[in-house]
Amino acid sequence: MNRTHTWTGRADGPGDEHRRFWQIVEPAEAPAAPGNRATADPTRPGGPAADAVILGFASDEGVRRNHGRQGAAAGPEAIRAALGSLAAHSPLRMVDAGDVVVAGEDLESGQADLARQIAELRRSPGLSEALTGVLGGGHETAWGSYLGLAEECADRRLGILNLDAHFDLRQAERPTSGTPFGQVAADRAARGADFDYTVIGISEANNTTALFDTARELGVTWLNDVDSQDVARAVRWVEEFAAGVDDLYLTIDLDVLPAAVAPGVSAPAGFGVPTAVILAACGAGAASGKLRHFDVVELNPRYDVDGRTARTAARLVHAILTRAAAARSGGSTV
Repeated sequence: MNRTHTWTGRADGPGDEHRRFWQIVEPAEAPAAPGNRATADPTRPGGPAADAVILGFASDEGVRRNHGRQGAAAGPEAIRAALGSLAAHSPLRMVDAGDVVVAGEDLESGQADLARQIAELRRSPGLSEALTGVLGGGHETAWGSYLGLAEECADRRLGILNLDAHFDLRQAERPTSGTPFGQVAADRAARGADFDYTVIGISEANNTTALFDTARELGVTWLNDVDSQDVARAVRWVEEFAAGVDDLYLTIDLDVLPAAVAPGVSAPAGFGVPTAVILAACGAGAASGKLRHFDVVELNPRYDVDGRTARTAARLVHAILTRAAAARSGGSTV
């Protein structure tokens, strides 16, 4: 099931010098609005190329199964609302493909639908070179995101960069928000492909010995939250990881941030990684020229305070989109 959205925001006047994100977004299957940069449906032959296309994944089921605080299904709408009024300095061209809505407890069908839509969008005329991104939803989003890339990257080295307090390598009878990268590892093994997975922000206090053992067995690399306090170190980590892969998938669980910055998540951090570090890591991934897909997950508006988490999530999305577009064009972000 899909749900569409209308973007709104502040308008300061006509002209590109006043441009904000809500003014540059086009729906995936509608004609362009007057004054917007795109002038035709980007999913049809002959339509303009798009720099980015986003989807929402409105899901709480993975968090519920993982015994977390529910409410992340409302995350995509909250991120859009916070992103809409941010300034769009670059001539970005964006498409919004709406939300995949998980029906009841049928998470598996929702993940399959998300994967299908990502793959189809990435094959669509005008979007085949675009950066795709998903706004979550719980971190169960990542399994659908990965599946949407898997066939396209079958003969290439796909690197997964997770900014997260948790490995999400749990074993469970059914998928949850804590299992996606265990599922990815199993799928990579079945395909005879390398599992290139690194995490910035791991909390030693919130991952069991069994999870650390699993990470070592799978060849996972990580920086813990204590060692992730320095911007330069995090940027080097991302740059070195990106240099060793062909394609990059960036996934951000907002619980990597301190609880004071991101109170509206399923599992607030008792320590966390500074916003500046996470922002720089996102920028480095986007600037690598290898970023193909990203997602931002675990925003729970029900527990957000003064929109702090949503505003931070929007800044991260803003940085990813603008840096990635600049890397493609060879220009600057302003």
